[in-house]
Amino acid sequence: MCRLVAEAAHKGDKQLILDTRRMVGEPEDSVHTPLDPHEFCNKIFHTCCVGTKNSSAETRKRVKDLSEAIGSYHMDLNTDTLVTSVRDLFAFVTGMRPRFRAHGRCGAENLALQDARLRMLLAYLFAQLLPWVRGRQGALLVLGSANVDESLHGYFTKYDCSAADINPIAGISKTDLKKFIAYARDAFEIPILDDFLIAMPTAELEPISETRVQTYEVDMGMTYDELSVFGRFRKVEKCGPYGMFTKLVHKWGSFLSPVQIVEKVKHFVFECARNRHKMTTLTPAYHAESYSPNDNIAQTNLRPFHYPLRFPWQFKKIDEVAAVLPDRSNSAADKTKTD
Repeated sequence: MCRLVAEAAHKGDKQLILDTRRMVGEPEDSVHTPLDPHEFCNKIFHTCCVGTKNSSAETRKRVKDLSEAIGSYHMDLNTDTLVTSVRDLFAFVTGMRPRFRAHGRCGAENLALQDARLRMLLAYLFAQLLPWVRGRQGALLVLGSANVDESLHGYFTKYDCSAADINPIAGISKTDLKKFIAYARDAFEIPILDDFLIAMPTAELEPISETRVQTYEVDMGMTYDELSVFGRFRKVEKCGPYGMFTKLVHKWGSFLSPVQIVEKVKHFVFECARNRHKMTTLTPAYHAESYSPNDNIAQTNLRPFHYPLRFPWQFKKIDEVAAVLPDRSNSAADKTKTD
């Protein structure tokens, strides 16, 4: 967008130049013209790496390098003192101190200790005050970061990354996002984007142990490619559990057995139903595809948000069919090839 603005400014688009001056808070007598996309990006786009002691140096460096490549106003901060204060408050009130799973404790403690919602509070605090810090008026919009696949699965914290003013990627699957990143890497000459394409997606909200590294696909129990396929079947082709199974037997049958496909269908449907309530709170999004689950599009997703999690009739039906279907999968085939 900043490149398009600079291009139009070079052509002398007077209305655009006036609009950009207003957007960045220039004084009325300003003669500033946004001819440099990096300079304009620095005025309107603010990025922040909100990390903890669990955040890796590699992740922080990738984010910083990208901010420098595009020109955003960037900050890097640790929230360890804030996180510790919240945990101390809980321990003071209840007399109990939760621990991470890596320290031998339960899943409920582990999930609560990731303190993801604190990032939403910080995001809005900084969005409100950063213009003031930079000597300007007004406030900033907060951008969300949950994509279609994570929304369908429910793999996001309610009122964390899902809570924002607008989400530019909420209507796009991870598979399509990676294609766009690859395009932007070449078209806009931003080689650092290659590091994002090959990096393993991870939240880095809990300690890493010898037996566990927190990655998105491991946590979700399925790959982004699989979620993308399920999402299209669910929304575009209006498939339920049985419909998904009958289509996937043909699509994935060469490398997965019917029983394996059944398990994947059940897992997706269960997680989608269990977390359906989260989708009712998703941030309004830019919609570029027909498979978005976002409830903010009028008349497109009028499904209930309370579901029977086990879908007894549908699951019984696909179990019966899978039991009599032959296994045509190749044992030597790549079992992860589900795109």
